Amino acid sequence: MHTQQHYQDRIVVNPQILVGKPVVKGTRIPVELVLERLEEDTDTTLLFEDYPQLTDEDIKACLWYAKELVKGEEVYPTPYRPTA
Repeated sequence: MHTQQHYQDRIVVNPQILVGKPVVKGTRIPVELVLERLEEDTDTTLLFEDYPQLTDEDIKACLWYAKELVKGEEVYPTPYRPTA
């Protein structure tokens, strides 16, 4: 039996923690920082060395959070105008 991981339980938004930025639960590590570090290097070795309290599930939760933001984003296409 496979239980679905609820990543929303790992990311919290609290106005009293980092002015309400989303962070990994139980830490002051912002989702934004994790995503920036993954952008620099997808190998998580250095990230885990710098933030040993992070887990693989925390990183997956940060990626889930970013995906959900993009998925819920409203897109308003602009007409294509070729350049001269």
